Amino acid sequence: MDNYADRHVFYISDGTAITAEVLGHAVMSQFPVTINSIALPFVETESRARAVKEQIDALWQQTGVRPLVFYSIVLPEIRAIILECEGFCQDIVQALVGPLQQELKLDPTPIAHRTHGLNPGNITQYDARIAAIDYTLAHDDGVSMRNLDQAQVILLGVSRCGKTPTSLYLAMQYGIRAANYPFIADDMDNLQLPAALRPLQHKLFGLTINAERLAAIREERRENSRYASMRQCRMEVAEVEALYRKHQIHYLNSTNYSVEEIATRIMDIMGLSRRMY
Repeated sequence: MDNYADRHVFYISDGTAITAEVLGHAVMSQFPVTINSIALPFVETESRARAVKEQIDALWQQTGVRPLVFYSIVLPEIRAIILECEGFCQDIVQALVGPLQQELKLDPTPIAHRTHGLNPGNITQYDARIAAIDYTLAHDDGVSMRNLDQAQVILLGVSRCGKTPTSLYLAMQYGIRAANYPFIADDMDNLQLPAALRPLQHKLFGLTINAERLAAIREERRENSRYASMRQCRMEVAEVEALYRKHQIHYLNSTNYSVEEIATRIMDIMGLSRRMY
């Protein structure tokens, strides 16, 4: 195995390991290596910690290349076991806690599961995220036009341009109540903004997509159909983009963006506040 081209990367935590994985991926993305990721959440006991250590050590013995270990563990006895492994270990939290401790002149009070768990400090935000998910599911693809005034953003666009995954990401990650409304082929002869959406124009955000990409996506869903034809896709995209411009609706071409990037750009453009924890 090439020491630089292929590395096993462990993300270890006494909680969900979400933070370790996100930060670890962000760091590893800076290097031209192929990553074999292994996430190990809820390493809360000494026996599990020893099993994790043995797993890391076994990979070191098999490959001759040190596994990379990003960890976030509160209990010192659990942390000590992980640090005995043959991996290259990086504590993703303590790297920031130490300098902050000096700046704030306060001692940290580590509590397991504080970041993503149901603690008194974040229970209200967690409830808001669950309510946002429920709302978004109930208002997916124009299924319901009721209570649209409660939406924080309403996504518009043709079929298969990314409305549903973006809406769900906004709800699940940020606690945003996101509805979405589709423009279908039957709308194209006389495309207009639905009457129910006109009073909510300040909440509308349009998604568009390159016709070639749209045709490819639709072809996987309905092969050799008019729905997936290049002509149909070009016509629909042109019509909805003209509608956005006519009503001065912010819009984004989703072709070259991930759902994470689309959601973040919407949050920024619309000035929405995040509920992330």
